[in-house]
Amino acid sequence: MAGRTRQYELIAPVYDLVSGEWPVYRPGRLAGIAGLRLRPGSRLLVVGCGTGLDLRPVHERVGDGGRFVGLDASRQMLARAGRRPAARGWPGVTLVQGDATAPPSGRLLEALGGDGADAVLCTYALSLIDDWPAAWRAAVALGRPGARVAVVDMQPAQRGPRPARALARLAMWSGGADPAARPWRAVEEHCTDVDRWDLRGGHVQVRAGTLPG
Repeated sequence: MAGRTRQYELIAPVYDLVSGEWPVYRPGRLAGIAGLRLRPGSRLLVVGCGTGLDLRPVHERVGDGGRFVGLDASRQMLARAGRRPAARGWPGVTLVQGDATAPPSGRLLEALGGDGADAVLCTYALSLIDDWPAAWRAAVALGRPGARVAVVDMQPAQRGPRPARALARLAMWSGGADPAARPWRAVEEHCTDVDRWDLRGGHVQVRAGTLPG
């Protein structure tokens, strides 16, 4: 995991350009955020927040009274993320550096207001983590009973033209994602009221559900 973090440290300045966000991955991100059913004032924990690509669509839903608490292992990615709220004057944004499998829970809870998150979001992050079940458990432990949780991630494309499927595999390999991880299964196994999206020929998978009350 340390080597992967170093990789993202190096590509942070150009990540938004090379990640395939707009041509491929944006619809999954927006679906996951929609599945959280955020309201003005909601408090959100984002695991693997990267350069903050979730910030604008989240802020559109939670407004200035909401809280966005982002966790990422890469200081350089967080530095890029921090420019977004600073440039737009968005309050309520806290970015924390740490390992998702053993996060600084006290600091995250404090940023969330002391009693946990109303929603937890993992966008294209869990499949990069060797022990993603540990990261999942740590994340949902910071959610309040009844919180919504969304996992947006990827697998090899199941449908579509062969070149597109090959590009999907290349994207996973270059980013360090485990093609067999399938972390959205945790939402299906542990949550109720699950929403499902199957996008980009099955390459992008989104699940959002409700934690037990």
